[in-house]
Amino acid sequence: MTPRDALLTRNAQQHLGIDTLETQNSDHLDFHDMAVWCLKAALEAAYQAGIEAGRRTKSAAANT
Repeated sequence: MTPRDALLTRNAQQHLGIDTLETQNSDHLDFHDMAVWCLKAALEAAYQAGIEAGRRTKSAAANT
């Protein structure tokens, strides 16, 4: 699993109550009902992760 996939999976677990993002070929495992506030929290976490990744990239580029 790539670091990106691990981050996405962790986000899904923490905010959406989804154990895995892998296709399981089962409707009750692959489709989920969730509250909009859970979806909002997951999107906010993804947005913050993107900001942090950008900062790390910018900082690494400045140090070379």
